[in-house]
Amino acid sequence: MSRARFAAPLLIALLAGCSILPKAETPRIYTLPAAPGARPAASAATPVSWSLRIASPNAPRALDNARIAVVPEANTITVYAGARWADSVPHLVRDRFADAFRDSGRVSAISTDDSNLGADVELGGSLAAFQTEYVGGAPEVVIRFDAILASTRKHQIVASRRFEVHEPVSGKEVPQVVEAFGRAMDKVSRDVVSWTLASQEQEHR
Repeated sequence: MSRARFAAPLLIALLAGCSILPKAETPRIYTLPAAPGARPAASAATPVSWSLRIASPNAPRALDNARIAVVPEANTITVYAGARWADSVPHLVRDRFADAFRDSGRVSAISTDDSNLGADVELGGSLAAFQTEYVGGAPEVVIRFDAILASTRKHQIVASRRFEVHEPVSGKEVPQVVEAFGRAMDKVSRDVVSWTLASQEQEHR
């Protein structure tokens, strides 16, 4: 009886120290890098009179998360193991657009759908691609964004356009892939800002 009483606690202690469950891998968290934005000259940076709200783009389930997507072959999408974005992909794209508009020096009243504030114009749309793809064995980052610019007062679409960028990756390691995502997103952001400003200038003529 006494022997069993002492054996049970010893067995529990041994099992606690020798767990058969594997340790969970701690993923590496990546932010979306950005090139330093150069504000335009004061003469070219005349502030606009309208306010802008930027909405998180819609995205398919494979992209609406914090995983870093890769398409190794046609009709197959997977993710880089042990790597995550610092936020969900739609939020990363939305926040990068907001930073690009601020850097332009043209739009002083900017908000996002997080705050749900009123604005004259809303930039939204859908994200059809935000991934690495292999073309001839070489990786490249592909971003495809279908933008919609809408007047919130008239509840009408003002303009729409597809933006697509293919950015080569300098290697196959995750940090190199992340750097390519940053360069690709810089290009898309600049194009979206220029298109939005031009569309609104035409709208207000």
